[in-house]
Amino acid sequence: MPRVLLLIASLAIAAAPGFSQTRKTAPARRAPAPVAMTKVEPDMACPAPLGTGVRTKLVFCEVLAGRDPAGGLLIRLPPHKGPAVLTFDLHNLHLYSEELVKARRAYARYTATIGVLTMDNTLLSRAVVHNEFRTATDLIDRVGGGAGPGGVKAVAPTGVETVVMAIPEGEERVSMLGEKLTVETREGTATYQQPGRPIAVVSNVILEYRPAPPPKPARRGRTGR
Repeated sequence: MPRVLLLIASLAIAAAPGFSQTRKTAPARRAPAPVAMTKVEPDMACPAPLGTGVRTKLVFCEVLAGRDPAGGLLIRLPPHKGPAVLTFDLHNLHLYSEELVKARRAYARYTATIGVLTMDNTLLSRAVVHNEFRTATDLIDRVGGGAGPGGVKAVAPTGVETVVMAIPEGEERVSMLGEKLTVETREGTATYQQPGRPIAVVSNVILEYRPAPPPKPARRGRTGR
């Protein structure tokens, strides 16, 4: 009798589904691929537009001295994940005179400093452009819309410094403000930093960022019947 009971118990254990099947391991979840970077020309509010280059077709904007970020050159940033990368070319501003060039008295050495700030007046970074002017070949371009020969303005960008800086996640706008301009000529040296005074010129502004994921929809609360 005990042998019969042992045989029946063995058959019952063998027939149980939990012992006859092998558990399958769930496949490991793959991490989502990172969102590609987006490169755009950002929306800008330029309080002092210089104009468009007649040859390069670049849009030039003056950076004015000041202390209030709201009065600077404003750049809007789309919602971004991680730091965004802001790139721009920084130039000095030269008052061109053909007579001085012909007389070989047009020499000038410029050093301009600007700051990039958040809207709560936190300085993110400074940028400096330094160059010397002697002849028209030292100009980046002439700017249209003036009363000079060929319809160009007397002032024009000279020198170039390509600036690359990171903008922290969460910032929606940044402001460019001029800090100081030093000009050395044959007549002497002068420094300018009065509010509203043009300090430098920017062009070719590019923003590269990783778009932030869309906000998750709010969960609806359960309603009782």
